[in-house]
Amino acid sequence: MDFKDLLVSSYDYFLPENLIAKYPVTPRDSAKLLVYDRKNDKIIHSVFKNILDFVGDKRFIFNDTKVIKARIFGKKETGGKIELLLNRPFNDKFLVYIRGKVKPGMKLLFENGLEAKVVELLDDGSRVVEFFQNGRKLVFLELIKILEKIGHIPLPPYIKRSDEKLDEKEYQTVFAKKEGAVAAPTASLHFTPELLNKINKKAYLTLHVGAGTFKPVEVEDIREHKMHSEFFEIPKKTAEILDSDEEIVAVGTTSTRTIEYYARTKKLSGECDLFLNPLNPPIRVNHLLTNFHLPKSTLIMLVASFIGREKTLKLYEEAIKKNYRFYSYGDAMLIL
Repeated sequence: MDFKDLLVSSYDYFLPENLIAKYPVTPRDSAKLLVYDRKNDKIIHSVFKNILDFVGDKRFIFNDTKVIKARIFGKKETGGKIELLLNRPFNDKFLVYIRGKVKPGMKLLFENGLEAKVVELLDDGSRVVEFFQNGRKLVFLELIKILEKIGHIPLPPYIKRSDEKLDEKEYQTVFAKKEGAVAAPTASLHFTPELLNKINKKAYLTLHVGAGTFKPVEVEDIREHKMHSEFFEIPKKTAEILDSDEEIVAVGTTSTRTIEYYARTKKLSGECDLFLNPLNPPIRVNHLLTNFHLPKSTLIMLVASFIGREKTLKLYEEAIKKNYRFYSYGDAMLIL
């Protein structure tokens, strides 16, 4: 292993602004697909709808989480404007991010009689709040119903525009089922119902993607990075597949981390905080389907855990040269 693999700065690359995808392509499966064949050290440029030509009859494992309208706009009881991003339930309260200064005890007011009371300010920048409607404390499922009416799709910060009607459909997988994510499992966004129907062998698990997925690595030595945790659940049927020696294609970094966490712990549900990188490579996932990720992020380090840091950066260089679109609404890469 190269000493540079330990340094966050070694996972940097330059991306021209025009290659950040602001909108999705339609149809979904018309996105570009960069295929990297590790065995033959070969790169193939294709289109996503042709993915089965490369994967054949292998087992796909998808994350069936559903993105909720987690961003809401309101005001402090003193009158100042506020923006709140729900991250996840936290005991009987909620972890959120708030744009605007707040302090414990402060009340935030939103549409439909929704109120948030600030309970605690955490060191990582998140806030603990309780939600109420008409004086009654809300549980997660009640809150989601209200957010469906007043909330906005939480587009990632690098998509520098407000959410639009199209995002309600496009920033959601066609098989999204279990509500709880504040970011989409983006590798799955490329699948159409028709393409999904052509896949003979597929299984599902759930990992509710949190806002921590966008959290930058702020330490220079990656071994010191504290990974965020996210709730996951693996059905018994899927666990049986993971316990077998069947070849699997993990669709996205979220599926990958969940599978690899299970391979190490055998837990069917709980909190996944696994940090995959060249020092902690996969032990169960055979093939990875993913999008192109931010420089110096835990996600690009996950890709490097499969093929090494230098090869990852070379593939990214190739993708930039060929004008691939990057990040959540961007193109895809398949590692065989």
